[in-house]
Amino acid sequence: MCNIGIRFLNTDFEHDIFELIRAFYPEAVFDITYDEEREEGEACAEGSDLCFLVLKEKEEYKIFYHTNEGSGVISAGEVKGQSGETERDALFGVTDRKATKDKIKYELYNMLVRTSGRTLPWGNLTGIRPAKLAMIMLEEGRKNTEIAEELRSRYLVSSKKAALAVAIANREKDILKDIDCRNGYSLYVGIPFCPSICLYCSFSSYPLNVWQKRVDEYLDCLIREIRATAAIMQDTGRHLDSVYIGGGTPTTLSPDQLRRLLSVLTAEFPVCDAIEFTVEAGRPDSITADKLAALREFNVSRISVNPQTMNQKTLDLIGRRHTTEDTVRAFRTAREAGFDDINMDLIIGLPGEDENMVKSTLDEVTSLDPDSMTVHSLAVKRAARLNIFRDEYKEMTFENNQRILDLTMQAAYGMGMSPYYLYRQKNMKGNFENVGYSKVDKAGIYNILIMEEKEPIIALGAGGASKLVVPNSNRIERVENVKDVSNYIARIDEMIERKRAGITRWL
Repeated sequence: MCNIGIRFLNTDFEHDIFELIRAFYPEAVFDITYDEEREEGEACAEGSDLCFLVLKEKEEYKIFYHTNEGSGVISAGEVKGQSGETERDALFGVTDRKATKDKIKYELYNMLVRTSGRTLPWGNLTGIRPAKLAMIMLEEGRKNTEIAEELRSRYLVSSKKAALAVAIANREKDILKDIDCRNGYSLYVGIPFCPSICLYCSFSSYPLNVWQKRVDEYLDCLIREIRATAAIMQDTGRHLDSVYIGGGTPTTLSPDQLRRLLSVLTAEFPVCDAIEFTVEAGRPDSITADKLAALREFNVSRISVNPQTMNQKTLDLIGRRHTTEDTVRAFRTAREAGFDDINMDLIIGLPGEDENMVKSTLDEVTSLDPDSMTVHSLAVKRAARLNIFRDEYKEMTFENNQRILDLTMQAAYGMGMSPYYLYRQKNMKGNFENVGYSKVDKAGIYNILIMEEKEPIIALGAGGASKLVVPNSNRIERVENVKDVSNYIARIDEMIERKRAGITRWL
């Protein structure tokens, strides 16, 4: 494990610089400092294997670096127009902050390739929505070949990933063509409880056995927020396009609790007019025939039954307290209940899983024949138990590579699916991506809308983060609820007023 020091004397592009360096050295220990004045010859903490000093002199951004092999400097001036002096300069001819950032990342990426001896599949892209970049160019009237070339040359994306981004952007555009996003919105409702907390999870999830006595209290507050927000949204005149109930695990609620929530939700919001109504059933050990019947009563159109893996040893290790047989039972029970739009989530890169184990999972999922499949590359965030107690799990192996991802794509194609949405996360094993595959007419509309940021997402419940698309701009305004369940309950009036004020500003 190497030690990397980064000293920022200028923080204009701090996040992008840090994330790009970390993508090349995901296991490194970072020492980050900030100073107002540069001390000559002192880049970062003593003992670092790799040092960076970031500053700006006049109109020139500079990153001084020092490695065991030597030192150097990256220099990238502010972009003020199309210079065309070099092939590289010709890539950055737009007079704005983004072009300057792209130029800095272009230079830094090439330096990191030389230093590390490796490349990244998504090049110097550090954001989570590479398909959105392709979508923007598609809407500008660019040809597929031009978009792919831009991704390869300007952002140094691999040919395989550029082709994937372009294919997904085209499918998303086709799916969204009949949806009036300018006048619509989507709704997210969060149920933050789970049967148990998985080893890799960093979401705002709470084990049901500890919080059982407060679930109804949480629902009381959530219902208050539903009613207040419905009144606010009615005044906007917007139509509801999609509804997604996620978590956590929504099906930790009892059948009666589900009916209580859904009866209020469908009474207050025009859910019957929505294109799609999804409930992420998720954990097979939380799914029963009675709960599925409750969902059917309120015309839920789409659910997920998420195995993550079909290898029992891995399930036990990561804290999923269900069996592979439970997954098969839950899926078949959902089919018997009449659900004809079922997604299954898989995670690639789980501890101890090799290529053969992934293939075994894919074979079993294929035999069930879901309508869509979402393939996640494992991302271990700071709040996950796997990261907090890293010494306890240091002997674990994590395998993710393009061959394994190709297996998942081949399995999806074999089930008549094609990719329809894509996103990335920090700390992904192998620096890869998450891809949703679906059969024709079974793509998750909400998934596309939240990734492409085409319309507002109004989020209710603990940890809900509403994203308000500001008209006639690329700006997104966030209105966030507190994550902690106890705080959410205690501060529900504040959460409602926060949302009211945010939506009012947005209008």
